Amino acid sequence: MALLKGFEIEMYTGTPQGEIVGLSDKIVGSLDGFMREPDSRNVEYVTDPSSNYENLLCALLRPRRELRDYLQRLGNYTLIPGSTLSLGDSDRFFRSDPTNPYHDYIETTYGTKVVTASVHINVGISDPEVLMRACRVIRAEAPLFLALSASSPFLDGKTTGYHSTRWGIFPQTPINVPLFASHAHHIEWVENQLATGTMQNVRHLWSSVRPNGDRRPYDLNRLELRICDLVTDPIALLAITALLEARLLQIIDNPSIDPLTQSIFSPEELITLIVSNEAAAASNSLDAQLRHWQDGRSITARDWITELYQDVWAIAKQQGFSCFLSPVHKILREGNEAQQWLQLYKVGFDSQCVITQAIAATQERELELENNLCSSLVA
Repeated sequence: MALLKGFEIEMYTGTPQGEIVGLSDKIVGSLDGFMREPDSRNVEYVTDPSSNYENLLCALLRPRRELRDYLQRLGNYTLIPGSTLSLGDSDRFFRSDPTNPYHDYIETTYGTKVVTASVHINVGISDPEVLMRACRVIRAEAPLFLALSASSPFLDGKTTGYHSTRWGIFPQTPINVPLFASHAHHIEWVENQLATGTMQNVRHLWSSVRPNGDRRPYDLNRLELRICDLVTDPIALLAITALLEARLLQIIDNPSIDPLTQSIFSPEELITLIVSNEAAAASNSLDAQLRHWQDGRSITARDWITELYQDVWAIAKQQGFSCFLSPVHKILREGNEAQQWLQLYKVGFDSQCVITQAIAATQERELELENNLCSSLVA
């Protein structure tokens, strides 16, 4: 059974030279389907849920084409890859909606640490107890998805020591989020956070993975993976999504896969291990040295992803989406976006040169995919 999947995509707007410019108020006022973030320099769009990867590919590309056309009408503006303010202005907040009290709170509490661009992957799971178990497993394995997607090695024109500066500096809130043992545990915990003010509202749960639904925390129907940096190449994003879906199908089918019963660690020790693994993946992505949640063995993110890939390949093949999973190999072989950018930086290209090249390459890739794949699907 194929699962429903959908994306929340945040992207920066700006000039072909890489200067990020706040245009979200204009975009949201003129185009359907786009939403503002607290800072005006990035804008979000959401794809409708679909179980079909070909449909998802076009759903990722079409709003971007519409947005690019609009940006050209505004002036010589474009979309800028990366998940941080790569070339500058991280010391200033540009409010998209000065009258919004939640945005007041975010600006005052977190500043520009939240002015990042990312992709949230939502996958449908209707049974709340299965969903909670899936969240437990994927939270323990979320560093692998960060490692595949890292795309923010720069901030304010400098390297930071992170492959994902975004996740390295992002304020995960509340500070202590447990592995939820049941749906009832999740409800009780969220109600408690809202009562004590550690969460301002039900959306104010910023961890790597969370259960999502139309009336949180009561009506839940999907897992939301929030850890990924922005993956600009739709084929790479669909490969990461296929790895997640195949793993979730395996988890759904096998109730024994559960960190609460299958690990040598206590739930509290698991949280410590997960936090440590996330920090390692933010710093070194695919080369990060991680500890496995089951037995504590040391393993690189690249090797763990390879193991997981081999473990779920047959599921993806049986479900008919293994061709979308296979580009994971290319990411493991060639590196994620951050690693490719740092390689260019190491041989003498400055950060602006790296970003301007990536801007042009992203636009070319979108055109190529749209012309070759989406147009034939429409026909």
